[in-house]
Amino acid sequence: MASMFEGEYYVPPLGASYVFPNPRLASDEGLLAYGGDLSVNRLLTAYRKGIFPWYNEGDPILWWSPDPRLLLYPDRFKVKKSFHRVLRNGQFTVTFDRQFADVINLCATVPREGQRSSWIIPEMRRAYLELYRHGFAHSVEVYKEGKLVGGLYGIAMGKGFFGESMFSLVSNASKVAFKALSDVLGSKGYDFIDCQMKTDHLVSLGAQVISRDRFLDELELTLQKPSDLGHWHHFFWEYNNG
Repeated sequence: MASMFEGEYYVPPLGASYVFPNPRLASDEGLLAYGGDLSVNRLLTAYRKGIFPWYNEGDPILWWSPDPRLLLYPDRFKVKKSFHRVLRNGQFTVTFDRQFADVINLCATVPREGQRSSWIIPEMRRAYLELYRHGFAHSVEVYKEGKLVGGLYGIAMGKGFFGESMFSLVSNASKVAFKALSDVLGSKGYDFIDCQMKTDHLVSLGAQVISRDRFLDELELTLQKPSDLGHWHHFFWEYNNG
Protein backbone atom coordinates (compact mmCIF):
# COMPACT_ATOMS: atom_id res chain seq x y z
CA MET A 1 0.00 0.00 0.00
CA ALA A 2 1.50 3.34 -1.05
CA SER A 3 2.07 6.11 1.47
CA MET A 4 0.24 9.44 1.55
CA PHE A 5 1.45 12.96 2.29
CA GLU A 6 -0.55 15.73 3.99
CA GLY A 7 1.40 18.89 3.27
CA GLU A 8 4.83 18.20 4.81
CA TYR A 9 3.58 15.27 6.89
CA TYR A 10 4.00 11.62 6.01
CA VAL A 11 0.75 9.68 6.52
CA PRO A 12 1.51 5.97 6.84
CA PRO A 13 -0.73 3.05 5.92
CA LEU A 14 -1.90 0.73 8.68
CA GLY A 15 -0.95 -2.92 8.55
CA ALA A 16 -2.39 -6.02 10.15
CA SER A 17 -1.26 -4.96 13.63
CA TYR A 18 -3.23 -2.44 15.70
CA VAL A 19 -0.29 -0.07 16.09
CA PHE A 20 -1.04 3.62 15.37
CA PRO A 21 1.43 6.47 14.98
CA ASN A 22 1.85 8.80 17.95
CA PRO A 23 -1.06 11.30 17.74
CA ARG A 24 1.02 13.98 19.48
CA LEU A 25 3.16 14.14 16.34
CA ALA A 26 0.29 14.56 13.87
CA SER A 27 -0.39 17.80 12.02
CA ASP A 28 -2.92 20.22 13.52
CA GLU A 29 -5.52 19.00 11.01
CA GLY A 30 -4.98 15.61 12.55
CA LEU A 31 -4.77 13.10 9.68
CA LEU A 32 -2.65 10.38 11.24
CA ALA A 33 -2.92 7.20 9.16
CA TYR A 34 -5.06 5.42 6.59
CA GLY A 35 -6.20 1.92 5.79
CA GLY A 36 -6.70 -0.94 8.18
CA ASP A 37 -10.22 -1.97 9.11
CA LEU A 38 -13.08 -1.13 11.48
CA SER A 39 -12.82 -4.19 13.68
CA VAL A 40 -13.76 -3.87 17.33
CA ASN A 41 -10.15 -4.27 18.49
CA ARG A 42 -8.79 -1.68 16.08
CA LEU A 43 -11.50 0.86 16.91
CA LEU A 44 -11.01 0.46 20.66
CA THR A 45 -7.25 0.78 20.23
CA ALA A 46 -7.78 3.98 18.25
CA TYR A 47 -10.14 5.59 20.78
CA ARG A 48 -7.80 4.72 23.64
CA LYS A 49 -5.17 6.80 21.84
CA GLY A 50 -7.47 9.72 21.03
CA ILE A 51 -7.91 8.70 17.40
CA PHE A 52 -11.15 8.23 15.44
CA PRO A 53 -12.09 7.21 11.86
CA TRP A 54 -13.69 9.72 9.50
CA TYR A 55 -13.88 9.29 5.73
CA ASN A 56 -16.24 9.27 2.75
CA GLU A 57 -17.58 6.28 0.89
CA GLY A 58 -15.10 5.10 -1.74
CA ASP A 59 -12.09 6.52 0.15
CA PRO A 60 -9.67 4.54 2.29
CA ILE A 61 -10.36 4.59 6.02
CA LEU A 62 -8.79 7.78 7.41
CA TRP A 63 -7.75 8.09 11.06
CA TRP A 64 -7.71 11.47 12.83
CA SER A 65 -6.56 13.16 16.01
CA PRO A 66 -7.02 16.92 15.46
CA ASP A 67 -5.45 19.77 17.38
CA PRO A 68 -7.22 21.47 19.11
CA ARG A 69 -9.93 19.21 20.50
CA LEU A 70 -13.44 20.04 21.74
CA LEU A 71 -14.52 18.67 25.15
CA LEU A 72 -17.59 19.19 27.29
CA TYR A 73 -17.08 18.75 31.02
CA PRO A 74 -20.45 17.50 32.36
CA ASP A 75 -20.73 20.13 35.10
CA ARG A 76 -20.28 22.96 32.60
CA PHE A 77 -23.29 22.37 30.34
CA LYS A 78 -24.91 25.76 29.66
CA VAL A 79 -28.70 26.00 29.83
CA LYS A 80 -30.21 29.24 28.53
CA LYS A 81 -33.58 30.51 29.78
CA SER A 82 -35.39 29.42 26.63
CA PHE A 83 -34.02 25.89 26.99
CA HIS A 84 -35.01 25.84 30.68
CA ARG A 85 -38.60 26.33 29.53
CA VAL A 86 -38.28 23.46 27.05
CA LEU A 87 -37.01 21.16 29.78
CA ARG A 88 -39.65 22.20 32.30
CA ASN A 89 -42.63 21.63 30.03
CA GLY A 90 -42.02 17.87 30.07
CA GLN A 91 -42.76 17.21 26.40
CA PHE A 92 -39.71 14.97 25.95
CA THR A 93 -38.80 11.61 27.50
CA VAL A 94 -35.34 10.06 27.33
CA THR A 95 -33.97 6.50 27.32
CA PHE A 96 -30.52 4.96 26.90
CA ASP A 97 -29.50 2.05 24.65
CA ARG A 98 -33.05 1.13 23.65
CA GLN A 99 -32.86 1.87 19.91
CA PHE A 100 -29.18 2.08 19.00
CA ALA A 101 -29.65 0.90 15.40
CA ASP A 102 -32.44 3.41 14.78
CA VAL A 103 -30.39 6.24 16.28
CA ILE A 104 -27.30 5.60 14.16
CA ASN A 105 -29.42 5.15 11.02
CA LEU A 106 -31.18 8.48 11.65
CA CYS A 107 -27.86 10.19 12.36
CA ALA A 108 -26.75 8.98 8.94
CA THR A 109 -29.90 9.85 6.98
CA VAL A 110 -31.47 12.98 8.50
CA PRO A 111 -30.47 15.89 6.22
CA ARG A 112 -28.02 18.46 7.64
CA GLU A 113 -27.63 22.01 6.50
CA GLY A 114 -24.62 22.37 4.21
CA GLN A 115 -24.05 18.61 3.82
CA ARG A 116 -25.01 16.60 0.76
CA SER A 117 -24.01 13.21 2.14
CA SER A 118 -23.11 11.55 5.42
CA TRP A 119 -19.79 10.06 6.53
CA ILE A 120 -21.80 7.47 8.52
CA ILE A 121 -21.72 5.03 5.61
CA PRO A 122 -23.02 1.44 5.92
CA GLU A 123 -19.55 0.11 6.81
CA MET A 124 -19.35 2.56 9.73
CA ARG A 125 -22.84 1.70 10.93
CA ARG A 126 -22.03 -2.01 11.01
CA ALA A 127 -18.83 -1.33 12.94
CA TYR A 128 -20.51 0.76 15.65
CA LEU A 129 -23.39 -1.69 15.92
CA GLU A 130 -20.76 -4.32 16.71
CA LEU A 131 -19.29 -2.02 19.37
CA TYR A 132 -22.81 -1.66 20.79
CA ARG A 133 -23.21 -5.45 20.92
CA HIS A 134 -19.93 -5.63 22.86
CA GLY A 135 -21.15 -3.01 25.35
CA PHE A 136 -18.83 -0.13 24.35
CA ALA A 137 -21.11 1.99 22.15
CA HIS A 138 -24.23 3.66 23.53
CA SER A 139 -27.20 5.66 22.37
CA VAL A 140 -29.47 8.27 23.89
CA GLU A 141 -33.06 8.33 22.58
CA VAL A 142 -35.44 11.27 22.87
CA TYR A 143 -39.19 10.78 22.39
CA LYS A 144 -42.07 13.17 21.92
CA GLU A 145 -45.58 11.74 22.12
CA GLY A 146 -44.07 8.26 21.92
CA LYS A 147 -42.12 8.93 18.70
CA LEU A 148 -38.32 8.87 18.41
CA VAL A 149 -37.46 12.48 17.48
CA GLY A 150 -33.83 12.92 18.51
CA GLY A 151 -30.76 11.19 19.82
CA LEU A 152 -27.04 10.66 19.75
CA TYR A 153 -24.49 7.85 19.98
CA GLY A 154 -20.88 7.39 20.98
CA ILE A 155 -18.40 5.19 22.83
CA ALA A 156 -17.60 5.00 26.54
CA MET A 157 -14.30 3.83 28.01
CA GLY A 158 -12.93 4.55 31.45
CA LYS A 159 -14.76 7.67 32.55
CA GLY A 160 -14.72 9.31 29.14
CA PHE A 161 -17.48 9.42 26.54
CA PHE A 162 -16.54 9.85 22.88
CA GLY A 163 -19.43 11.41 21.02
CA GLU A 164 -19.92 10.55 17.36
CA SER A 165 -23.11 12.08 15.99
CA MET A 166 -26.59 13.32 16.85
CA PHE A 167 -29.85 13.98 15.04
CA SER A 168 -33.04 15.93 15.60
CA LEU A 169 -36.42 15.67 13.90
CA VAL A 170 -38.01 18.43 16.00
CA SER A 171 -36.60 21.56 17.59
CA ASN A 172 -34.41 20.99 20.68
CA ALA A 173 -34.54 17.17 20.56
CA SER A 174 -30.80 16.63 20.05
CA LYS A 175 -30.06 19.28 22.67
CA VAL A 176 -32.22 17.36 25.15
CA ALA A 177 -30.26 14.19 24.32
CA PHE A 178 -26.98 15.99 24.96
CA LYS A 179 -28.26 17.47 28.21
CA ALA A 180 -29.47 14.06 29.41
CA LEU A 181 -26.14 12.46 28.55
CA SER A 182 -24.22 15.22 30.32
CA ASP A 183 -26.37 14.98 33.46
CA VAL A 184 -26.18 11.20 33.72
CA LEU A 185 -22.45 11.02 33.02
CA GLY A 186 -21.83 13.80 35.52
CA SER A 187 -23.73 11.90 38.20
CA LYS A 188 -21.60 8.84 37.49
CA GLY A 189 -18.28 10.62 37.76
CA TYR A 190 -17.37 10.94 34.09
CA ASP A 191 -14.56 13.34 33.29
CA PHE A 192 -15.56 14.58 29.85
CA ILE A 193 -17.53 14.15 26.65
CA ASP A 194 -15.21 14.27 23.64
CA CYS A 195 -16.92 16.30 20.91
CA GLN A 196 -13.91 15.92 18.58
CA MET A 197 -14.02 19.11 16.49
CA LYS A 198 -15.30 22.60 17.22
CA THR A 199 -18.80 23.68 16.25
CA ASP A 200 -20.44 26.92 17.33
CA HIS A 201 -23.51 24.97 18.48
CA LEU A 202 -21.55 22.79 20.90
CA VAL A 203 -19.51 25.73 22.16
CA SER A 204 -22.80 27.52 22.94
CA LEU A 205 -23.72 24.54 25.14
CA GLY A 206 -20.52 24.82 27.16
CA ALA A 207 -18.00 22.72 25.22
CA GLN A 208 -14.42 23.98 25.47
CA VAL A 209 -11.56 24.03 22.99
CA ILE A 210 -8.40 22.52 24.46
CA SER A 211 -5.05 21.49 23.01
CA ARG A 212 -4.56 17.95 21.74
CA ASP A 213 -1.75 17.40 24.25
CA ARG A 214 -4.03 18.35 27.14
CA PHE A 215 -6.77 16.08 25.79
CA LEU A 216 -4.38 13.14 25.49
CA ASP A 217 -3.15 13.74 29.04
CA GLU A 218 -6.74 13.75 30.35
CA LEU A 219 -7.54 10.69 28.24
CA GLU A 220 -4.69 8.71 29.81
CA LEU A 221 -6.04 9.51 33.28
CA THR A 222 -9.67 8.68 32.54
CA LEU A 223 -8.78 5.32 31.00
CA GLN A 224 -7.32 4.26 34.35
CA LYS A 225 -10.83 4.38 35.83
CA PRO A 226 -13.43 1.56 35.60
CA SER A 227 -15.69 1.42 32.56
CA ASP A 228 -19.48 1.00 32.55
CA LEU A 229 -19.30 -1.90 30.15
CA GLY A 230 -22.60 -3.33 28.90
CA HIS A 231 -25.91 -1.82 27.89
CA TRP A 232 -27.17 1.24 29.74
CA HIS A 233 -30.88 0.40 29.84
CA HIS A 234 -30.84 1.13 33.57
CA PHE A 235 -29.44 4.66 33.18
CA PHE A 236 -32.08 7.22 34.15
CA TRP A 237 -32.49 10.91 33.43
CA GLU A 238 -34.99 13.32 34.84
CA TYR A 239 -34.57 17.07 34.47
CA ASN A 240 -34.30 18.89 37.78
CA ASN A 241 -34.80 22.63 37.32
CA GLY A 242 -33.47 23.30 40.80
